[in-house]
Amino acid sequence: MKTIKILALTMCALASTGLNAQQTKVLTADKHNEYGLVYTLPRTNLEIEVTAKRTVRTAGPYYQYAKKFIGTDKVIKEDSESWVITDVKVKPYGVADDSERYVMQLKSGALTSICVAEDGMLLAINKEVSLPKNNLRGKGKESEQGDKVLINEYLQYVDEDFIASQSSAKRAQMLAENLMEIRDAKISLTRGTAETMPTDGKQLELMLNSLSHQEAALTAAFIGIEESETVTRTYTFEPTGDGRNVLFRLSDFSGFVGADDYSGDPVYINVTTTRKGELPVDAKGEEKKLPKDAVIYNIPGAAKVTITTLGKTLYDKELELAQFGVKFGLAPTLFSAKKNRSFAEFNPVTGALVEIGEDGGE
Repeated sequence: MKTIKILALTMCALASTGLNAQQTKVLTADKHNEYGLVYTLPRTNLEIEVTAKRTVRTAGPYYQYAKKFIGTDKVIKEDSESWVITDVKVKPYGVADDSERYVMQLKSGALTSICVAEDGMLLAINKEVSLPKNNLRGKGKESEQGDKVLINEYLQYVDEDFIASQSSAKRAQMLAENLMEIRDAKISLTRGTAETMPTDGKQLELMLNSLSHQEAALTAAFIGIEESETVTRTYTFEPTGDGRNVLFRLSDFSGFVGADDYSGDPVYINVTTTRKGELPVDAKGEEKKLPKDAVIYNIPGAAKVTITTLGKTLYDKELELAQFGVKFGLAPTLFSAKKNRSFAEFNPVTGALVEIGEDGGE
């Protein structure tokens, strides 16, 4: 068996997409591929899911009269919008590295097979495996807001005198009086003392809900409205070495914006090597030599990945990365022997050897 590195080899429409979009396939050596099995080692990319809370505050048109007419000064005085990151999730995933492509050359009649992803990334030898599901893909989700009230909805519940008035103070007084009447009506219904009581519980519920909505609309004219929603965005990042990069920016006006859009505050991703991949050593502490025509795999390194913004750390964890490691190999005779033939399984994220054992071959 012979293993050589392929510097330029065209694969038939193999896309280097994320693991979550791929299937696997088993390749065997025969005459049509000249008894050569091509595989690729992975590089490690990061999928970063960021969730932010968007809060929109709208001032009521009569906020300056809230203390006088409804007894509170806890009001929104000006319109504003803010975005705050609430959660960050990072998941490493592997994609085929076209610069690390190899071929396992076999002889006619060999029973050896390899399992690869659609992009040719090596997953196993003499064993069929499945790719893990990548379930990070998120979508923005609006938080539950219940019975939503619009800032000018109070106008549906005013009379001609209100519309005719030119005095803001007078209008505020009339709104406050209407608000008190609605609250009194709710109390009468719940106590059963209203002049016209509903005939059943369902009708009572509908009447109370209607009055509550009117109360909220009139109250909003004084104290304003605050609405929130959660929005999720997913980014991908390929670590290539130590350093800090702007992943994206977060704007109080537009939310998530590009890294080069200076309307937002930068969100940085910082990568710092914590461990370089090292070749295995023998009992004397000397590095082992690469077996002849070896089946190549990764011994990954590791790096500390930190995501920050405005001095606040959002994520901080050490992750194993294929491209921070070194290459080693397994003796090819392990997988082609007629008796006690071995199998091997590799980590689809880093290309590391996960397991090796006998597959019970002839």
